[in-house]
Amino acid sequence: MKFSDRFLSLVDQQLSSFEFDSELETVVAYVAQTNVGNSPTLEVIGQRPKQIRKVLSPIENDPDLRIPSFNRRWYPLQEGSVLLGVIRAERFPTEKQWPDSLDKRLQISASALANCLSLELDREKLLNELSQQKEQIGILVHQLRNPLAALRTYAQLLLRKLGPDSSQIDLVEGLLSEQKQVDKYLLALDEIAQPTQSNKTIAPARLLLPPLLPSEEPIDLIELLKPLIDRAEATAKLQGRKWIGPINVPQWIKEPRPVSEGFVPEIVANLLENAFRYTSPAASIGICFNENGICVWDSGKPIPFSEREKIFESGFRSSESSSYQGSGLGLSLGRKLAKQFYGELNLITDPSIFDSSLPIEGNAFVISLPVK
Repeated sequence: MKFSDRFLSLVDQQLSSFEFDSELETVVAYVAQTNVGNSPTLEVIGQRPKQIRKVLSPIENDPDLRIPSFNRRWYPLQEGSVLLGVIRAERFPTEKQWPDSLDKRLQISASALANCLSLELDREKLLNELSQQKEQIGILVHQLRNPLAALRTYAQLLLRKLGPDSSQIDLVEGLLSEQKQVDKYLLALDEIAQPTQSNKTIAPARLLLPPLLPSEEPIDLIELLKPLIDRAEATAKLQGRKWIGPINVPQWIKEPRPVSEGFVPEIVANLLENAFRYTSPAASIGICFNENGICVWDSGKPIPFSEREKIFESGFRSSESSSYQGSGLGLSLGRKLAKQFYGELNLITDPSIFDSSLPIEGNAFVISLPVK
């Protein structure tokens, strides 16, 4: 096992405190190692002085260690009932009793190293699990690319066969648009699967939905929202429910927006998905714009008062949605994204407050953006 430099430095600091103890000949810290098919060993991870051998043989194979010695003491590095390692302290030959102060210092060092070693082992386990997960993600991304490419090819062939005057062309174009969104998911997953660079940080909230490709150019917000609106309209038809798209598009949405506002379509997509998943079939769903922001609304049963802020907590799922699959992360991440770029995401249960044409009862999630 490879230990971190930080842990080895801490071991060295602990042992160096005994280096000038005139009564101690040797003090060594060992960690328990079990190799496949071999007997357990105690491997040296630190010592004073430094010229001793690297691996201590199993106790049952070393006659000297089986013989009790008045001048040798073992201090276990223990977590509960699990032995993680030991500190071995050897005094110069003497008939004197072990000093209580020295014994206490060695016990304190053993306790400190046991705690640190436990954390180090947990760290190593997590790193191994993370490495395996990244490898699996990389494999899945690779395996998904081929069928997705095939779907794109079939959709393009179907589009060509239908011709520009077909009434079904919007459906096929919608399929191609969704395929591009899936490609963005794959790009994000592929990035996660790559080895972590020490100088690179990825905001967890940024992976809520397919990220925008890096760009310094202003974005066309309405162009990014249109596929989501088209998808919502198609979903409403499939569910047999009433859908009301945006009637008026204010000037601020039509204008080029900062690339940082690429988070807006991500939040809108999640809000629409929630609305179609959790709102009763008889309720209407829609999206509305005004000078203050964007609103995704429904005319269904209002979310209970006691849950109207809790739904923005990570992992919380309302009583109305508990029978459906979901992680309870979307609204939490959406609010974090909005606040990260100086916006807001809030719930009102009287959609008509946002726009007088909307129902007076329901749920309206409002995304407010900073003035450009």
